[in-house]
Amino acid sequence: MATGIDELHVVVGTGPLGIAVMEELLRKGKSVRMVNRSGRASVPSGIQVIQGDAADRESIGQACKGASVIYHCAKAAYTEWPEKFPPIMKGIIDAAAKEKAKVVYGDNLYMYGSKHQVLTEDLPNGAIGHKGRTRAQMADMLLEAHHSGKVRAAIGRGADFYGPGVLESSLGERIFQAALDGRAAEVLGNIDIPHTYLYIRDFAKGLVTLGEREEALGQVWHIPGAATITTRQIVNMVYEAAGKRTKFRIAPKFFVYLMGLFNANMREIKETLYLFEKPFIVNTSNYEQAFGRDTTPHKLAIAETMDWFRNRSQK
Repeated sequence: MATGIDELHVVVGTGPLGIAVMEELLRKGKSVRMVNRSGRASVPSGIQVIQGDAADRESIGQACKGASVIYHCAKAAYTEWPEKFPPIMKGIIDAAAKEKAKVVYGDNLYMYGSKHQVLTEDLPNGAIGHKGRTRAQMADMLLEAHHSGKVRAAIGRGADFYGPGVLESSLGERIFQAALDGRAAEVLGNIDIPHTYLYIRDFAKGLVTLGEREEALGQVWHIPGAATITTRQIVNMVYEAAGKRTKFRIAPKFFVYLMGLFNANMREIKETLYLFEKPFIVNTSNYEQAFGRDTTPHKLAIAETMDWFRNRSQK
C-alpha cells in the first residue's frame, strides 16, 4: 500500500456523496480517482474517472488498483437494494483486500429500525423492512471482513443529508427547488419534532477523517453535523435563503400508501415513514470525543446548497 504523498484515494460512486468526498480529499491535497459504471462524470480537470462495476470482482479490482483508501459511496436503485447492494459491498471488500487498502463506508441509519428516538452506535439492528435489513447485512459483511483480518475498515453513518447535488432526499429538490420557484415544499410526517439533518459536505469531511485515522478502524461512527432542529425550522431557513415566503404541504400517510400502489419508489418510502413521525435524533458524541467537531451551521449550509440549485436552474 502506498503511503504519504503517494497515497491514492479511490472513491467508488460519483453521486452527491462521492463528489463531496472527492472535493474534501482535493481540499486536503490528496490524489483521487473516481469509479463508476459508466467511466464518465463531471469532475475537475485532472481527476481520473475509471469505469468499474463494484458487483463485478474483476472490474472493480482493476478500477481500484493501487488504492490506499477506498471510499464506498456507491448506490443501488432504491427499489433494488436487497439484490444489488450486497454484491457491491462484496466486490469492494475483495478489491480492498487485494490492494491492502482501507475501506471507508458511507452508511445510513435504517438498520436501527423504528424503536429508538435517539440513535447511538451501540444499538442493535432492529429494522424489519428490507432496506434496513440490507443495510445491516452490508455493515455486518464489512465489519466481519475487518475482524477476520481480510481488510481494515471503518463505517461512517449519516443522517438524512442535504447539499449540492442532492435531489432525491427529504431535503432535496422537493424543498430547495420548490422554494426557488415559489412553490409549496412537499414534506412528510410531523414537521414540529426534532429531526437530525446532515450537510453532505460535513458527511464527506467525517468520512475522510475516518480514512485518515487508524483509531477509527473496526468501528461504526455517527458523523456529526449542525444542531438537531425541527423540519419546520429547516424549511423556513430554505425559503428565507430563497427570498420567498414559506409554503409547504404535508403528504398524509394514506396518500403515500395509495401512491405506493402505482409508484415503486413511493412503495419504498412507506418503509421509512417512521423517521418523520416521531423524534429522530442522532447522537454523535463518540465521533466528537475521538476526532472533534468541525461542522457547518445550517444557515451557511443552506445558503451554499441554494447557490448550487440557483446555478443549476440557470444552466
